[in-house]
Amino acid sequence: MSNSTIGIGLLGMGVVGTEVARNLVLKAGRLAQQAGVTLELKGVVVRDVSRIRDSAVPARLITADARAVVDDPGVQVVVELMGGLRPAYDYIRMALSQGKHVVTANKEALATYGSELVGLAEERQVSLLYEASAGGGIPIIGPLHKDLLANETSSIHAIINGTTNYILTRMSQEGTSFQEALVQAQELGYAEADPTNDIEGTDAAYKLAILSSLAFHTPVTGGDVYREGISRLAAVDFRYAGELGYAIKLLAIARREDSALSLRVHPCLVPQEHLLAKVDGVFNAIEVEGDLVGRVVFHGRGAGPKPTASAVLGDILEAARSIAEGRKPPRRAALDNGLRMLPIHDLVTQYYFRVTVADRAGVLAKIATVLGDLNISIASVIQKASDEASQTAELVIMTHPAREAHVREAVGRMRGLDEMVEVSNVLRVEGRV
Repeated sequence: MSNSTIGIGLLGMGVVGTEVARNLVLKAGRLAQQAGVTLELKGVVVRDVSRIRDSAVPARLITADARAVVDDPGVQVVVELMGGLRPAYDYIRMALSQGKHVVTANKEALATYGSELVGLAEERQVSLLYEASAGGGIPIIGPLHKDLLANETSSIHAIINGTTNYILTRMSQEGTSFQEALVQAQELGYAEADPTNDIEGTDAAYKLAILSSLAFHTPVTGGDVYREGISRLAAVDFRYAGELGYAIKLLAIARREDSALSLRVHPCLVPQEHLLAKVDGVFNAIEVEGDLVGRVVFHGRGAGPKPTASAVLGDILEAARSIAEGRKPPRRAALDNGLRMLPIHDLVTQYYFRVTVADRAGVLAKIATVLGDLNISIASVIQKASDEASQTAELVIMTHPAREAHVREAVGRMRGLDEMVEVSNVLRVEGRV
């Protein structure tokens, strides 16, 4: 095949793959103008060839044989949209090894084997492009590769999972329970039938690993990121947070601390006046702070077939242009900063406690003693509710900055108090965003 036509092999035809395939077929003329070369869809890999597909995609292109598409000499760009670690990683590696350009949205594969795959692409002098892997249609990978490269990044604060942000928005605005909001998200197609990766923070951790590797020039994997999910949150936490001047968001946070990186995904209290506190529904936002540029924020729809297809198609066009022009992909910035990963126990931040205690004299003094013995200073205590029948009261305690290890020890000791009915929730406060 000549450089006047670029063959595209598509692995996976879910909602995103279908949108990409439709655009490659229906917008072939416009895409050819943008690329300066014709893009020809050569094969589309699916699990079940008997399923009825989008009529825009010729049935003759559909196959279950991924290896045949990857090995096809007429395919110069392999687009992997299968998702999951395997066999997707194997096909990405196979394509790169054959000297083919690869476009992928696979955050799990990149967060696990990103350094290896980038190294293989450079060795074979082909492109590995993955704008859609973090933030969907939000352009963030490209800016980190190029526009922000001169900066020494100090932090990333991001809302990068649309499913959880939708759930938290419903809980905040409508006072619904976590389970009710999750069902709403599933009914609207925002959450999978098995939402575990989203609600437990795994998806966001993968994305943060990809962004952090680029921003801090240090190899980061998904396993380096501490994560907590949102299932312990209750509607009352949102009400109390609002009264205190905060919203609750699932944040992905990367912060450089001297020669170390703090990497974490968890729900936390965010000051209401901050932009991230105002990002609602399925929208995502990524704030990057650099020494030269200051703070910049990338905002938009982080998921969905059209925004994600936008990023994938942009990468396909970039790969096609480089092939047509006969240019080699630029080398990536070296991942050589050698930053160590800071354990979560070393984190220092403010904390929110919601506890239920026996409603009698002396309880607060005992709690204050537990906290004081561990160098945790109380900023405020508010009694939010009392139950005469059970003779219990609900307290909300806000602390000054404290060490995570001390807070965990304090929770254990508080649970051992005779007067403690329940430590209902402990949330971190991200006051430095």
